[in-house]
Amino acid sequence: MTVNPFDADRPPEVSRPGGRRRRGGGRRRDESLMVPDIEFDSYYGRQVVKPAPWTSDIPAYIFLGGLAAGSGLLGAGASARNLPTLRRNTRYAALAAVAAGGLALVRDLGKPSRALNMMRTVKVTSPMSVGSWILTAFAAFAGLGVASEVGRHVVDDDSALGRVRRVADPVASVGSALFAAPLAAYTAVLLADTATPSWHESYRELPFVFVGSANAAAAGLALVTAPTSETGPARKLAVAGAALELAALEQMERTMGELVAEPLHVGRAGVLLKVSKALTVTGALGAALFGRNRAAAAVSGVALMAGSACTRFGIFEAGLESAKDPRYTVTPQRERLEGRRAQGVTHDSITTSRQ
Repeated sequence: MTVNPFDADRPPEVSRPGGRRRRGGGRRRDESLMVPDIEFDSYYGRQVVKPAPWTSDIPAYIFLGGLAAGSGLLGAGASARNLPTLRRNTRYAALAAVAAGGLALVRDLGKPSRALNMMRTVKVTSPMSVGSWILTAFAAFAGLGVASEVGRHVVDDDSALGRVRRVADPVASVGSALFAAPLAAYTAVLLADTATPSWHESYRELPFVFVGSANAAAAGLALVTAPTSETGPARKLAVAGAALELAALEQMERTMGELVAEPLHVGRAGVLLKVSKALTVTGALGAALFGRNRAAAAVSGVALMAGSACTRFGIFEAGLESAKDPRYTVTPQRERLEGRRAQGVTHDSITTSRQ
């Protein structure tokens, strides 16, 4: 066996730098010895993380998907409570929104064939793959709901097609309700799964922000399109959705940390999110206090939809800006590194004291 003369006088467990010996002869590297403290700059002025190459079609898709999801949920409730106009309007809205959102996604992808390629396999570790199937399943149930609404006027209930329609109607409601929350939330998981700092650090609360925002937008559309005699569920959903969105957004900003949350408060993103909060609060209060008045209900509904759109676009813009500044990437990594260093020291001291 060849012996390295530089290792001859060293104990076996510390014969080479780089960390403690693992089981089986390997060694675990101590990143504190390998990663020096760095300044907040980048190679030739480039950012550490490359911003997502998405266009404005993506936040539009996120908003429309949420609007479709909330409308599907509201339509299921209207069907259960026998509110025909609200049921019909929300079903049409769900199908129209999911179709428009799909077109926005295809436009961002550049080719329709790329959207079809995502349907070739199911990869549970990929939010995009899972989301594609969620979108397709929801669209199918939304289409079934619209077909049932059309069938009410063109098919005799006593005929064979009428009996099929009566079976399809509750299936459409249940299916739309089941896939509503996943459709509203998966886009948040998709954003948080990237390396973009402001999106990645918000992975805990962002799905709740998007679900609340989706319900608020759908309730707002229902307040605009349905008679006030049937908008009771929409008014309740507006308040609940707005409360969830605002509470989750506030908690998200706290858990992200002051630095990483900074892009949410500056520039275009900061303006959009400030406007979003004002519109969402105004719309929710208007729906709760004056929702039985037709004009007030319509104004509140428009405010809720606009607030939801501003939320999606604001969070999208904040993520793009956070990727351009290396501080938002380096600081959280440094904090995690120092935390692991502290844990390693504590672990070593405990091990030494036990020995």
